[in-house]
Amino acid sequence: MPVSKRILDLTIVLLTAPIWLPVLAVIALLVRLVHGKPVLFAHLRPGYRGEPFTLYKFRTMSEARHATGELRSDADRLTAFGRLLRSLSLDELPELYNVLRGEMSLVGPRPLLMQYLARYSPEQARRHDTLPGITGWAQINGRNNVSWQDKFELDVWYVDHWSIALDLEILIKTLPKVLFRENISQPGTATSMEFMGNEGEAEQ
Repeated sequence: MPVSKRILDLTIVLLTAPIWLPVLAVIALLVRLVHGKPVLFAHLRPGYRGEPFTLYKFRTMSEARHATGELRSDADRLTAFGRLLRSLSLDELPELYNVLRGEMSLVGPRPLLMQYLARYSPEQARRHDTLPGITGWAQINGRNNVSWQDKFELDVWYVDHWSIALDLEILIKTLPKVLFRENISQPGTATSMEFMGNEGEAEQ
């Protein structure tokens, strides 16, 4: 990975620490009060070259279950407080720890699910030729309101056109997207529909 990208990440994260650390602490307390333990959601995700790493987010869902003991759907378990955190992207704040560890960048394709690795075409898999990011080119160009095909094309475009100037542009354009809560989820879902592979995508 370019050293300049790593330097940019560390510079921004460390310089803004006096802002985001108190916010992170307050949200952690509120999540503990509203959702209980654990405060963080930890999940294995594919990183650079598809290598797995543990991604951290604030919990936004309850542990509500059916009478059979099975967890209810994401839409049923997403709480009002969790929905607020997602709409402001505040649930993503713990990912700054992943950035400090070098597992993520501030900007890059979003880290999706491990099972998607086997479903990508060779071209789509190139989205893993860079570190995953908290925000990215796809996030400022539709986020969860574009098809998987379009999202992956945007991710690969970013990989091919990366520059410090592009990262800064994406970071700047992310702010109004977050403030105006644009394209948080696909219609009718809590977040976005599962990517079932390119044949499944074509059938939707």
